[in-house]
Amino acid sequence: MTTRQQFLRAAALTAAAPLLACGSRDTPDAYDQAAAATWRLAEAPVGDAGAIRRELVRCATLAPSSHNTQCWKFRIEERAITLLPDLARRCPAVDPDDHHLFVSLGCAAENLVQAAQAFGLRAEQRSAGRDGVALALDAAPAVATPLYLAIPQRQCTRGEYDGQPLRNDELRLLEQAGSGDGVRVILITERAAMEQVLALVAAGNTAQLQDKAFVEELKAWIRFGRDEAARAGDGLFTGASGNPTAPRWLGSRLFDLFFKAGSENDKYSKQIRSSAGIAVFVSRADDAAHWVEAGRCYERFALQATALGIRNAMINQPVEVASLRPQLARQLGITAGRPDLVVRFGRGPRMPASLRRPVQAVIV
Repeated sequence: MTTRQQFLRAAALTAAAPLLACGSRDTPDAYDQAAAATWRLAEAPVGDAGAIRRELVRCATLAPSSHNTQCWKFRIEERAITLLPDLARRCPAVDPDDHHLFVSLGCAAENLVQAAQAFGLRAEQRSAGRDGVALALDAAPAVATPLYLAIPQRQCTRGEYDGQPLRNDELRLLEQAGSGDGVRVILITERAAMEQVLALVAAGNTAQLQDKAFVEELKAWIRFGRDEAARAGDGLFTGASGNPTAPRWLGSRLFDLFFKAGSENDKYSKQIRSSAGIAVFVSRADDAAHWVEAGRCYERFALQATALGIRNAMINQPVEVASLRPQLARQLGITAGRPDLVVRFGRGPRMPASLRRPVQAVIV
């Protein structure tokens, strides 16, 4: 950032300080109350099968999704729940083939599987593909696993970590959790290899921020103020990534002024260099069924990390920019399959929580 840019940024923030302080129409209580209601630990209603299934859906919606679009719907039956893609919430600029959308369905399916076990049910995946993910429900002994207990604590933590390495036993647990049927996870902990991935992240980020369609799509999903975020219940709340909150009219102008490749690449450099490692999820085949499985594997990885007190966050630019995906594959020695997700991990402070839409909004 040049001296002039620094001056303009300081001047803009100084001018905006009274509005940022009072939040204009923003009321912190509304957001905090919504976050507390969103991220509570699930409890199985006794003797009410319909209520139990709705609570399973709520647990599923606590999964991550690209831009927090929550691109899913749920069809509830007596002995099954089907997760359906919500194509109205797709992001064609960043996700033109809907890869991330189906990864998100997989993340939600894994949450539902973990919660069902705690509620005395076994959720077994019967099919996965472009039509969605079908889970059959049967009675089973109730077991609240550490992964289930981690659901209300998991988050994509977009901040700096402490830079300390993880123990070998922790890495083994993460690798085990992140592996599945036709999906494997590669853990990168050597600094030189992490720098190579960082170079691709910076190249991908620069390419994306030079793409007007990408920037406009991202901006449409940003929630600049606490009230705006609480009303929407979706999208990327600026406060959840440690950025200032503001009314949309002001936040939008500050975004246009300061959201530039140089400063964003500097931020990613600090974040990746503060991480203990990078995880790359790789599918054996490039189809919707494997994308769903990649989502399930990532979610188990994230829940296991959370149970160990480890944070994680997506740095997906090398797989989102199609021209960089082969370079990443070559760096990692991948000769077959598709690199699906790139995730940094390490220990660090928790960030403010994101929100979710009400359960009734996603049930069909």
